[in-house]
Amino acid sequence: MITNESINRAIDYILNHINEAISVDEIASHCNFSRFYFSTMFKMETGESIHEFITRVRMEQSAFRLKVERRRSITDISYDYGYSSSNYSSAFRQHHKLSPMEFRRSIKQKSLVNPIYKTGAIGLESFADCNRKISLEVLEDCLVIYERHKGNYGDLSVHWGAFQEKYKEYITEGTLLVERTYDDPSITKINECLYDLCLTAPEGCKLENTYILKGGKFAVYHFKGLAMEIYTSYQSIFNVWLPHSNCKIDDRYGFEIYKQINCNSMYMEIDLYIPIK
Repeated sequence: MITNESINRAIDYILNHINEAISVDEIASHCNFSRFYFSTMFKMETGESIHEFITRVRMEQSAFRLKVERRRSITDISYDYGYSSSNYSSAFRQHHKLSPMEFRRSIKQKSLVNPIYKTGAIGLESFADCNRKISLEVLEDCLVIYERHKGNYGDLSVHWGAFQEKYKEYITEGTLLVERTYDDPSITKINECLYDLCLTAPEGCKLENTYILKGGKFAVYHFKGLAMEIYTSYQSIFNVWLPHSNCKIDDRYGFEIYKQINCNSMYMEIDLYIPIK
């Protein structure tokens, strides 16, 4: 768990400005620390230098765009993240061991293996089946209490139990349990995925670890099934529904709202919120 709020503020700044020319000095200044001290603190908390984190996020988020925005050129996507076409290809190959074109050709096949539960090959839903489970909704901004983790999505159930116990005094009948995910585990290494566990904060909450969860327009996939099947649903959205729908994903990050969970059977009803323009 990443508990240092200055580090979390830096991560938020990086994620919100990832397509800009941000520097280590700028991030340290944003958090009111010297470059050297903050760089050391960031590496101790996350296991990566600030520069390594920025580069990795750019390479993985641009790879995600290659996956879901198949009609856009590689050149256009590289420009979005501040690269020329040639520089992007070199940086991409260094990180992913494939060229952007090779990645785009192979990512759908790679997505068919669940890296979280290692259950073997999965079958993607058809566009029609996926589309039947999706509605378009507009949400308002809301304040949430959060804890940030970097690691394997497979550890979520353990973290959720501890999180709810820790903040049980803030949980009421109307509280929403929200999981905010930043990475696609078919692209990001399974132990480097970033995610926030959140619950909607009561009015007047004074905790430091809060932020505004941005609302807006979303495509909402209404999932009903076992925990191990959530990966399949996401990959159906990313590989089938988004590339062939009239919707375009935007720069916000998606999240899940838990509706029902049976801890014994691991049956779940969860709404998967995909931000769209």
